[in-house]
Amino acid sequence: MTKKQKKIVNEKNVKFLISKNIIFKNIYDTYGRPPEWERKPGFETLVKIILEQQVSLESAKAHFIKLKQNIGSVTPKNIYIATEQQLIDSHLSRQKRIYVKALADEILHKGLNLKKMEDWNEEEITNRLIKIKGIGHWTINIYLMMCLKKTDIFPLGDIALKNTMKKLTGLQSEEEMLSLSNQWRPYRSLATFFMWHQYLSEKGKRLPE
Repeated sequence: MTKKQKKIVNEKNVKFLISKNIIFKNIYDTYGRPPEWERKPGFETLVKIILEQQVSLESAKAHFIKLKQNIGSVTPKNIYIATEQQLIDSHLSRQKRIYVKALADEILHKGLNLKKMEDWNEEEITNRLIKIKGIGHWTINIYLMMCLKKTDIFPLGDIALKNTMKKLTGLQSEEEMLSLSNQWRPYRSLATFFMWHQYLSEKGKRLPE
């Protein structure tokens, strides 16, 4: 199976989770299968995920569109040479201006190769990306799930996941949630997709591209 053929959402995995916990059956019965949320791996997508940190998805999307208008293609070189004013005009906060510059610098001058990284395991990828200023576990986990299609990611730093878990299970602490999630291995990425599906469907929203 090639990388392009890999899917997190498939009949076998869905049946497995439904057999493990009634909450997945209830989500499935109410809203159907979650979408196969995926994004193209690479620099542009990683920049998008950085912009999505701690803001609404709608705001992040608007900021990314403005960034493209101001600097052209979102490439490591264009980010690296972008002026401070161009990034300010794109509505990037001071921290996020630092973060996207750090990522561009890592690729241009410090040997980070996102294409080669696609063949690494989760631990290797995490250990490499976590060293870059502004890239934490949430950003890495979203990239692992949606871009690299890793099947057993459970990003408890994600507010939508955490709040939906609290609502559906009654659990309050991350320790309890992680303990429960162990029952869903090796398909915790799909479990996350189910939680997002519930969260977004209730609000009548969808994830941006």
